[in-house]
This record gives sequence, C-alpha cells and structure tokens, in this order.
Amino acid sequence: MKFFYAPGACSIGIHIVLEEVGAPFEPVALDFKNNQQHTPEYKAVNPKSKVPFLVRDDGSTVSEFPVIAWWLAKTFPAANLLPGGAEGELRALEAMDYICGTVHPQAFTRQFRPSRFTHRPEDEPRVIEQGRELARGYFDVIAAGWPRGSTWWLPFGYSVADAALFFVEWWAATRSKLDLPGPLAAHLAAMMARPAVKRALTREGFPA
Repeated sequence: MKFFYAPGACSIGIHIVLEEVGAPFEPVALDFKNNQQHTPEYKAVNPKSKVPFLVRDDGSTVSEFPVIAWWLAKTFPAANLLPGGAEGELRALEAMDYICGTVHPQAFTRQFRPSRFTHRPEDEPRVIEQGRELARGYFDVIAAGWPRGSTWWLPFGYSVADAALFFVEWWAATRSKLDLPGPLAAHLAAMMARPAVKRALTREGFPA
C-alpha cells in the first residue's frame, strides 16, 4: 500500500489508523506549502489533489477520510477499530463525517485558509475569528454527547472515530491555541499516549 499524506494535515488521522492496524505501507509525503498536491504527477495519481489517499497493493485507489478509515478497519478486523454491527458502523461513520464534513472545513479551513471565504484581505481576521467561534461550538456539541465515564468518543470503545477527532483536537491545541472542553482535553491526552499516535507524529516531524 502507498499512503499519500501531507505532514500535519488531516491525513494524520489515517496515518494513525495505519499504525494501529499494523499493515505494511509506503508513506509518501506531499509538500502542501509548495502546492505539490496540484502537480501533474500527483494529479495523475489522484485527480482530486487531496490527502489522505491510498493506492492499494492491486493498484486500485481509495479516497476520502471516512471511507479510507472504514476500509482499513474492515480489512484488518484484528485491530478492533470499528464497532460491531450495522449500528456501530453507522455511529462511527456519522462521527467521522461530522469531523470531516463540518468541523474541519467550517472551523479550521476558515482559520488556516481564510482567503477561501472572502475576496477582501481586510475581512480575513473576521473569518479567522468566525472559525474559532465555530470550533468552540462544535467541540461543545461533541462534549455534550460524550459517553459518561468513557475515555473514547463512542460508547463502543476506541475506534477510527477517535483518530478523526484527534486531528481537529490536535490542531486546536497546537495551532489555534484553543481550550478544549474537559472530555476532549482528556481524549487528546489519551490519544497522545498511544504508541500508534507517537509513531505517526514522529514520522511526520512533530513532537510526540
């Protein structure tokens, strides 16, 4: 398997899942600062110009965070990263979609790429602050539904949903300098203690 990622991007969540399942993979880092995702070479592999992205051993590809995470969990069931049954899978997919479809683009893309939301440079500080406000609100929603007494996001235990939640928590703590609600702060600390997370962060060049 080839795993395409950008250091520090949302793909860190899939990097963690790969480390958790223990399958051999070839990491391929893309330099987003120099727009390597838009080069003809990468677009020939992935026309979406995004990460995370997998090229499987048979040459077929898998894109989009929730789909990649679901496929890895289903393909390597011994890692126990997906709750059992249709209901469990539904809740894991629901959680990942909230992170990838709402929290990431609405809260954090506003903070990190405000020019996507306005053509007026003078408006960018307000866009950034709006992103920070949205992040706080989304995190409060997650915290309000947190399973009582649980370390992990879903009542079924540790899962791919935790790897998705990790990347926005990590951004909030390290890049945005936002305070996390209690359950999420505890979750981030628990994630940082996992060997798979440490390995992924180290490979991507960040403190673990």
